[in-house]
Amino acid sequence: MPVFTSAFAALDLIRQPEQASEPLQAFDAADEYLLGHLAEHPLGKQARVLVLNDSFGALAASLLGHAEVVSSGDSYLGAQALEKNLVRNGQPFDALSVLPASEQWGGLFDRVLVRVPKTLALLEEQLIRLQGHLKPDALVVAAAMVKHLPRAAGDLLERYVGPVSASLAVKKARLLIATAQAKAPFTSPYPSRYALEQPPMVLLNHANVFCREGLDIGTRAFLPHLPRNLGSARVADLGCGNGILAIASALANPQAQYTLVDESYMAVQSASENWQAALGERPVTVRADDGLASQEPQSLDVVLCNPPFHQQQVVGDFLAWRMFQQAREALVVGGALYIVGNRHLGYHGKLTKLFRGVEQVAATPKFVILKARK
Repeated sequence: MPVFTSAFAALDLIRQPEQASEPLQAFDAADEYLLGHLAEHPLGKQARVLVLNDSFGALAASLLGHAEVVSSGDSYLGAQALEKNLVRNGQPFDALSVLPASEQWGGLFDRVLVRVPKTLALLEEQLIRLQGHLKPDALVVAAAMVKHLPRAAGDLLERYVGPVSASLAVKKARLLIATAQAKAPFTSPYPSRYALEQPPMVLLNHANVFCREGLDIGTRAFLPHLPRNLGSARVADLGCGNGILAIASALANPQAQYTLVDESYMAVQSASENWQAALGERPVTVRADDGLASQEPQSLDVVLCNPPFHQQQVVGDFLAWRMFQQAREALVVGGALYIVGNRHLGYHGKLTKLFRGVEQVAATPKFVILKARK
C-alpha cells in the first residue's frame, strides 16, 4: 500500500476492517488537502485541533506531536483504525484522545478539521455541538471529494459557524473554510423520533442512525417474520441501528436474552435508549463493536441481521459477507441466522457457502427474508 505523506508525517496506513489484497487505500486527496491547508497556516504545538470523522486515522495520526489533537467520529471501525495505525507507525495506541460521537468534547479549539460525512444530519449535529468550543479566531475547515460534497454542507457551516469560502478543487477534492462568528444559541433537532404501529412504540434516533426519519422498508418487511417461540435463546441483533429488530423480538420472546451490536456509536446510544423505553430494566447487552468480532464462538442461538451494503461512500457486499462469517462463528451448531436483503444481492447463494441449510422464510417484490442454519 502507498505511504500517506504530508508536511507532518509519512505514514503506513490500513483500513478497517482489513481485507486480503485490499483494493482501497486508507486516505484520499481530501485528507491531503486538509493537511496541506493546515501546514500553510501553522498553529504551534500548544494549539488544540479537533478532527471530526477521520475515516481511518490519517488526519489525527499525521498531526500527533504537532498539536494537541482530539479525534471524534461515529465509527467504531474508524476509532479502531486510528489506534491500529498509531501502533503501526510506532506510537502508543492511546497517544491521543479519541471520543465517540455520542460523547461531548471539552475545552476550546483553535482549528477544527472535518471530513464531511455521508449523513449531513451528523455534520449538522457536530456543528451545533461546536457552540462554546471555538476560540474567537478559530477556523472550521471541512473537506470532501467533490463528488461527495453537497451544497448543503456549506449552508450548514454558514448557519452554525460563520462566513464560508470554498477552495479551488485539487485532485478532485475541495475545502470549505468557515470563520467562527458569534452566533445566537442553537437547539439541536436531534435526536428525532417516529412512531411505529406494530409493535406500537416511538423510536428515538440520534443524528447518524440509518433511516433516522422512518423505518426502512427492509426492516418493515422483516418485522412480521421474526422468529417466535425462542424460549431462553441467546439472540444477537447484528448491525442493530436503533434496535427495533431486537426490541420487537424481545417483546415476543420474554425469556430470550439479547445482545445488540453496531459499529455506529449513535446507533448504540439510540438502541440503548429505545430498549429502556420499551422494555424497562430487562437485562440486555448493547455495545459498539466490529460486528460480532469479540463475541465468544458458539455463544449464540439466533442472529438477526439487516446487513449494510456500503461502508461510508464505498458500495459492496464485503461487510455483509463478513457479518455472515461472524454470525456462523458465534452460533452454536443448530443455531440460525435470519436476514433480510434485496433480492438482487443474491444472499441465498452466499449463505449456502457458509451454512448447511438455507431457506426462504418470506418474500416481497423487493426483499427476501432468509433463515440459514449452522
